[in-house]
Amino acid sequence: MPIEKRNNRNLPQVNNNIRVPKIRAIDADGSQLGIMDTEEALQMAREKELDLVMVSDKADPPVCRIMDHGKYIFEQKKRAQEAKKKQHNAEVKEVKMRYKIEEHDYNVRLSHAKRFLESGDKVKATIMFRGREIQHSNLAEALLMRMKEDLKDLAEVQQAPKREGRSMMMLLSPKK
Repeated sequence: MPIEKRNNRNLPQVNNNIRVPKIRAIDADGSQLGIMDTEEALQMAREKELDLVMVSDKADPPVCRIMDHGKYIFEQKKRAQEAKKKQHNAEVKEVKMRYKIEEHDYNVRLSHAKRFLESGDKVKATIMFRGREIQHSNLAEALLMRMKEDLKDLAEVQQAPKREGRSMMMLLSPKK
């Protein structure tokens, strides 16, 4: 059975893992205790039934704090979880149509695009060509420009209309 190694690189040094002779100590209430021997600070932490945690190893001498290490790790995880909840990943939603689209169908695609942009997603407007329709790419570009104009208060063009094979596409992103 293999022994599983945990990633301890980003965890602070605690108690006996602190291997420097002198440190700047901070008490549990945040008051400065001054520069002292590591063993002395470790003894003070044990008397208070707390841990000695290295906060900054870049300082000279390194800064250590007397605190409850388990509670500190728990609060860090909680904070990271809250930050993750609040962020929104923008997806790319696609609206497909043909350049010979009827007015009502165009309005439906436009309302879909508005809904996607309002929810914070990017919109990829695609016009597909069949057969000889590809000769009329100027009409498709005009339709994409019309969509850009209709959505100008909600979106900004991230990628101008361009042809890719048998389709023409334009990328819109929500305005900040």
